Amino acid sequence: MEPLIQVRDMCKVYNPGENEVHALDHINLTVQKGEFLAIIGQSGSGKSTLMNMLGCLDVPTSGEYHLNGSDVAAMNDNELSVIRNKEIGFIFQGFNLIPNLTALENVELPLIYRGIDRKTRKTLAVNSLRMVGLEKRMTHKPSEMSGGQQQRVAIARAIAAKPPVILADEPTGNLDSASSKEILQILKEMHRDGKTIILITHDDGIAAQARRVVRILDGRIESDVINPNFS
Repeated sequence: MEPLIQVRDMCKVYNPGENEVHALDHINLTVQKGEFLAIIGQSGSGKSTLMNMLGCLDVPTSGEYHLNGSDVAAMNDNELSVIRNKEIGFIFQGFNLIPNLTALENVELPLIYRGIDRKTRKTLAVNSLRMVGLEKRMTHKPSEMSGGQQQRVAIARAIAAKPPVILADEPTGNLDSASSKEILQILKEMHRDGKTIILITHDDGIAAQARRVVRILDGRIESDVINPNFS
């Protein structure tokens, strides 16, 4: 079976020349459909750069990146935008909700950009909000919800269109411990439902929630192990 993600010999160099920085140094990574993977590294390790590559927010200096059969490394900005919208559901630390829209409207917004008709997108949005336990908060705006609830809206938005990959960048970074547990539990349930989850974190405790842990240091993959305690 073809991998969902295939990265070969990926490099990212900033400021080429005398002061160049090798943010990614010959990265090789394969992710199968349905995996729950954590990429862990401290500030400056290259994990954020790798996330930007996997999320099609940037392109490598050299190397290959195939996502769900598409050769991403060779794409221009417009093509990358289409791939991001179609293939990846993003969950960010900062929620990124529109303040004057309700939870339902926030979840529907990316579906409008996909050209999905009104009836279908409402059904998708309602179903995804139910999945994260917010069926009674659909008409509330972000200011009327807790941080944990806002992040659940962001998760519903990410999963509504059923993208092949969910990319979660420090999704519990702005949350208290109780809300963090709730969000991680939702991600685990999504994995059990067959979704592919890539979790970016600097926290060993958060990474330990994933089935597979890839540790990055100085732009290179230092270790890639299956978590024996995953359940």
